[in-house]
Amino acid sequence: MRILFIEDDFITAQSVQKLLQSENFICDISDTGQDGVEIGKLYEYDLIILDLLLPDLEGFEVMQRLRLSHVQTPILILSGMDDTKNKVRGLCAGADDYLTKPYNKEELIARVNAIIRRTNGFSESIIKVGDLEINLQTKIASINGKILNLTNKEYSILELMAMRKGAALNKEAFLNHLYGGMDEPELKIVDVFVCKLRKKIYDLTKSYGYIETIWGRGYMLKAPDEKSQYMVEKKRVKSNSKYHTA
Repeated sequence: MRILFIEDDFITAQSVQKLLQSENFICDISDTGQDGVEIGKLYEYDLIILDLLLPDLEGFEVMQRLRLSHVQTPILILSGMDDTKNKVRGLCAGADDYLTKPYNKEELIARVNAIIRRTNGFSESIIKVGDLEINLQTKIASINGKILNLTNKEYSILELMAMRKGAALNKEAFLNHLYGGMDEPELKIVDVFVCKLRKKIYDLTKSYGYIETIWGRGYMLKAPDEKSQYMVEKKRVKSNSKYHTA
């Protein structure tokens, strides 16, 4: 998951960035409101954390500009302004949550995870795909209670596919998720990670059915006994084509 933190205080920015990175998030930092708006428009983030007291723009204006630019990325305000008036104003202006400084590290991570889950349509921290379970809180994946021993990159790929269950993801989406546009390797590295992930799943299940290759489009996560919506649609289109030809 990739997060943008718009914060001008260097110590706070570095502290939050290290905290998020320890939880396997990619965290970019912008120290001005204007740059934050431009970066938020340019890249696809899972969450924007926003300070209200910035050197050039007020945080409320940053939110307004993002929304006017049709950026629907969820926003968590992290501010030292702890009065009810500003909390209400922030939430009414489009923020998804409001946390005051000084913040509790565990609470910040919990709120970040909760917002990302809700945004992707998950009310709980566990995503189930057949017998596969991905715990977004603990960052642990298991099958029938047996833990998959995954590297950070392998887990991140599995997590992204779980969050986008039923959708084919191309290699560019995986690279953006894994590296956030910074020092990205060649596209073929995605195939390497997926191959290793498939092998570890096979070692537990003796099945390669969880990760499906959609030729020309990418990879998709589904239960082994679940029909691919892509293949169903492909067959329907093919059937209709034969019918009209006849």
